[in-house]
Amino acid sequence: MSYLQHPVADDQPVRIGLIGAGWIGGFHAESVARRIPNARLEAIADPALPAVEALASRLGVTKISADPADVINDPDIDAVLIAAPARFHSGLIAAAAKAGKHAFCEKPGGRTIEEIDEAIDAAEAAGVIVQFGFTRRYSADFAAARKLIDDGAVGTPQLLRSLTRDPGTEAGIASPERIPAGTIFLETLIHDFDTLNWLNPGAVPVRVHAVADALVAPQAKAGGLLDTAVVTVTYSNGAIAVAEANFNALYGYDVRGEVFGSAGMVTAGGPQATSAASYTAAGINAETVRLNVDLFHDAYTDELAHFADAIQARRDGLPVAGPQAPGGADARNALAIALAAVRSAETGQPVDVATIAELHPAEAELHSVG
Repeated sequence: MSYLQHPVADDQPVRIGLIGAGWIGGFHAESVARRIPNARLEAIADPALPAVEALASRLGVTKISADPADVINDPDIDAVLIAAPARFHSGLIAAAAKAGKHAFCEKPGGRTIEEIDEAIDAAEAAGVIVQFGFTRRYSADFAAARKLIDDGAVGTPQLLRSLTRDPGTEAGIASPERIPAGTIFLETLIHDFDTLNWLNPGAVPVRVHAVADALVAPQAKAGGLLDTAVVTVTYSNGAIAVAEANFNALYGYDVRGEVFGSAGMVTAGGPQATSAASYTAAGINAETVRLNVDLFHDAYTDELAHFADAIQARRDGLPVAGPQAPGGADARNALAIALAAVRSAETGQPVDVATIAELHPAEAELHSVG
């Protein structure tokens, strides 16, 4: 789908510089270069220069560097796409903003509330757009669920559920020692936290209780890796939500959401590649997917298309068409739940989100794009 629904005053593409040439950066680069007509991949930067060279060669990009500052300070670049490791996110957003560049950043927006606030403040001071990579908002089934909620299909939300089960193998997690501590909350479940916030519009998270363990790779627990978690979130409107994650779903990549309320229920997601299934003497069989970029292929493209559309609309002095993109307040609210979950898992006690950060309904905030 395309969210470009407004006339464009000129046909100059949005020139994007990629920072981070790893796996997800490479997929985003292909989207910009091949699937978004009004965007152009202008440059790529990553300290791992061989990866940059290989990606640039494949996509026909001539500007490459080992230093992200070269992309940020390039006058020919309108926006940066940040796919670097999470510890660099907030600093790169702030640097891009100070250089007058719009930014699309993978989640999380920072590792602490202080970090993300510095990035948001820099973007607001510079007047640039910042959008975060909460892909489920652009998935057709999750977007349809949100519309049904807006239309009153569930009435008052009472129970919500979101889950992420990463595909695994019979041998368990590959190289668990390479997965940073806190990943399950800060980089996996943070998608679920944003989804729950988004599917419960107007409410903010109040209290978080998390239970987590290393059930898939017990030998990695001493190093801080938790691979299985359940998080309960209580909201300001009284709704109770549950988010769960596991790193070893043998049957494929599984992402689901559910909202139950006073008038009914809506659901979205699932592990099936299509709705087709076979029914034979051997049982029921359905194809599943193994990669997030397969499960959310169109959503990954559409979120970047919306980002490019927003920049063109800003350039042309026109309103942004389509849904509201996840901005700074959304990223901050999801991060606050994640940090509360980390603390709760460590202490075994519920954590009031107010002790992490003061929150407001994200969609009322100026940080959001759209």
